[in-house]
Amino acid sequence: MTVAVPAPGRFPWLERLGSRWWALIPVAAIVGTVVGVGAEAATADVLTYLALVTTPPLAAVALGYAARGARRPAALLVVPLTAAAWVWRDELAGEIAAMLLILAACTTLGLLLEAVAPDLWLKAGLLVFAAADTYLVAGELLQQPNAVLNAAAPGGGLPQFQRVSFGSAEMGYGDVFAAALLGALLARERRRQMHGAALATVLALVFGLLFVAVDTLPATVPVAITLIVLELRARRPSRRPSRPRASGRGSP
Repeated sequence: MTVAVPAPGRFPWLERLGSRWWALIPVAAIVGTVVGVGAEAATADVLTYLALVTTPPLAAVALGYAARGARRPAALLVVPLTAAAWVWRDELAGEIAAMLLILAACTTLGLLLEAVAPDLWLKAGLLVFAAADTYLVAGELLQQPNAVLNAAAPGGGLPQFQRVSFGSAEMGYGDVFAAALLGALLARERRRQMHGAALATVLALVFGLLFVAVDTLPATVPVAITLIVLELRARRPSRRPSRPRASGRGSP
C-alpha cells in the first residue's frame, strides 16, 4: 500500500539542493539510531518526541498535496486521526489512526528525499539501508535499541509515532519509510509503481512466514528485493515480434 501512495513531481523546487550525499540519509538514520539509543537511552525519548512533533504536519502535507489523490481539505484529516491515535492509543482504532499518519508522513519524507537525491544513488542507498538493517537484525544488534525506542512514550499519554503496532506485532518507522521511498522512486511511472506495490506486498507476506522460526525480521528486505526485480526487468531487452516489411512493389 505504501509503495502505491506517493505522487510524482511534488517538490521540483528542491532540485537545486540536489546531491548524491542525500542518499546516505536512510542508512545513517538506522545506524545513528542504534548507536545513539545504545549509548544513551534518553536518545529514545528525543526520537519519540521528534516523531510526535513532525509526523502530523508531514502527514498533512501528504494528504493535502504529496500523495496520489490528495486534496487540500484532506489535510484536515490529521486532526481527527491524531485525536484517535491519542484517545484510543491502546485499541485497534488508535493503532490504525497512528499507522495512517505514519504512512502519510513517510510518503512526504520519501518524496522530499527523492527530490534532492539522484535516483541512481538513492536506489543504491535504499539497498545499503536494507543490507544494514539485515546485518543489524541478524547480528542481534538492533533488537535491544529497538525495544528501548518502542517502549519510549511521550508524557500525557500522547501517541507514539516512532513505530507502527498492531497488538504484539510492531514495525519500525524506518521500515515504513523504506516502502515510501521505493514508491517515490517509482512514482513517475504509475504502472511500474503499481507493479512494485503488488510485488512488495506478495514478498512481504511470504517473508513474514519466517516469523514461525524467528521473532524479528528486517522488513526492508522485501522492499529491496522488489527494487532489484524491477531494475532487472527494466534492463531486460524487450522482445517484440518484427513486422514483415512491405516489398514496395506495385501490382503488375
